[in-house]
Amino acid sequence: MDMTYYDHGTPAERWERARMFFDAKDYAAAARVLDGLVAQVPEQTGPRLLLARSYYHSAQLRRAEAELRIVVERDPVEHYARLMLGRTLERQGRQEEADAQLRIASALAGDFAEL
Repeated sequence: MDMTYYDHGTPAERWERARMFFDAKDYAAAARVLDGLVAQVPEQTGPRLLLARSYYHSAQLRRAEAELRIVVERDPVEHYARLMLGRTLERQGRQEEADAQLRIASALAGDFAEL
């Protein structure tokens, strides 16, 4: 196996490394670490959400959308993923789709005033 810096270490070590990159606003590096981590632990929501956020902040919107759709498919009441999916769709100019996700996110958050 050809291991790179981004793949090195235990899942916990890679999670910490990804968070450090993300906190330093190096979203592309965070995404490189998280991509391998998500492949190793695909059932965990946290790494997948941070990967989606990394993609979003590095303007990889299609990739962010794909990760967020996986999260909401697995957990339809995941409020933050719905909110992020709505924002990601907005940035892609897909307002009608975005509005639907944002309404669901508002309802899940208990914010019925916006509905």
